This record gives sequence, C-alpha cells and structure tokens, in this order.
Amino acid sequence: MLRGSSPTWHGLTLIICSLFILAACTTKPKQDYDVNYDFAALKTFSQLSVKQTNDPLTADRINADIKQSLLNQGFVYQPEGGDFIVNYAFVTQDKEKDSSLSIGLGSGTWGAKGGIGLGTSIGIPLGSNTAKTQTIQIDIVDSTDKRLIWRGNGQYHFDQGGEDKAKGINETVAAILAQFPPQK
Repeated sequence: MLRGSSPTWHGLTLIICSLFILAACTTKPKQDYDVNYDFAALKTFSQLSVKQTNDPLTADRINADIKQSLLNQGFVYQPEGGDFIVNYAFVTQDKEKDSSLSIGLGSGTWGAKGGIGLGTSIGIPLGSNTAKTQTIQIDIVDSTDKRLIWRGNGQYHFDQGGEDKAKGINETVAAILAQFPPQK
C-alpha cells in the first residue's frame, strides 16, 4: 500500500472515476430560441400530431409526454388556439457502440537506480456492435405568426421497446422541456 493511502480513499477515487465515465455516456439536451421573444406571455398551448410515422407507439408516447411535461410546468392545454403550438419529430438510428472490455497487464520494479515498467491492453468484444439511438426534436411555434421561437432536442439509447423505451422517451422529453421557457 502506498504511504498516505487508505482503502476509503481508493474506493472514493473509483466512485469518482465511474461517475465521470457515466457522465460521458449521456447526452445533454440542447436548445435554441429567439432571444427577442417574450416567453413570459405564453400561458396556453396546442399540439400538432405527427401525420405519418412507421412507429406510431413512439409517436403516441412522445405526444403524451410533451403534453404532460407542459401541464406539469403550469401551461394550459387547448385543443386549438393556444398561445404556442408544439410540434415534434424523431428519428431512430443504429450507431456503433464501444462494446469491448479492456484488460491491462503490467509489471514494474522500483529501485535506487531507476525503474522499469511494462504494460499491455487487449480488447475483448462484448455483445452487439450497434445500439439504437433515438433523437427527439421539439419545436415551439408562435401561434399568431407561425414562426419558430424555440427548439430543443435530445437523445437516448435503447436496446428494446416496451417499458425501457417508454422510460427513455419520458426522461428525454422531460429533460428537453425542462429548458423551456428559456432563462434569459
């Protein structure tokens, strides 16, 4: 054991490194908006439905989660004639993933005349080489002049449909809309 180190310190270091690695795997939502628009005037919203999609389950989930997120923020839903209109789009892609486990081997000596070190690393493939990534884009349009005033997007990764995908959609929509209205 190194002088001044303890098992607690090593455990803490391992936890901190793990958190950095996990943070690198997530994608933070992004937004863009009209900096001159008065977002404080917005109180009610209407929604546009995606007209055609080859994934109606995902479209329905996104639509419901958008509505619920905006209701949770205090906006009032109106089937027609809201202060702003919400539209969305989504795309699902297969992306390559880093699916390998690296094993490092090393040895070394320490002495009064210097040191010697040797190390190697090999990658062992694990599972599939691709993961499904879904990107969701939400647009907020002024209902009076029909111009885009805010856009947010985010993405999540999933392996299967069902509850895991529904949870990913819900969390992604909530994270995107947590940025709306923008804080100037």
